[in-house]
Amino acid sequence: QVRLVESGGGLVQPGGSLRLSCAASGIIIGANAMAWYRQAPGKQREFVATIYSIGTSNYADSVKGRFTISRDNAKNTVYLQMDSLKPEDTAAYYCQSYRPLAWGQGTQVTVSS
Repeated sequence: QVRLVESGGGLVQPGGSLRLSCAASGIIIGANAMAWYRQAPGKQREFVATIYSIGTSNYADSVKGRFTISRDNAKNTVYLQMDSLKPEDTAAYYCQSYRPLAWGQGTQVTVSS
């Protein structure tokens, strides 16, 4: 059974940084594509970033150049480093595995002064 547990969310001022973590069990993240999505109140869940098993990554245009997805295979954990945060980045952030498809419970990120 796949379990994904996100952490690292919180309140941060515009221009600040946060690092989200997604600890996985039941799968080997290095052998899977993993992704981060986010959902703001009243909006649909949207893609943020993905990292493939070969180590390449892809980003939504809205976060390109500010966010970095990475993984630590030894810790079986995926990270999302978020820099230069903007108020429009405020959302619940979710970790996803592709095979099998699974979601974490989410962690809230609020960017506000």
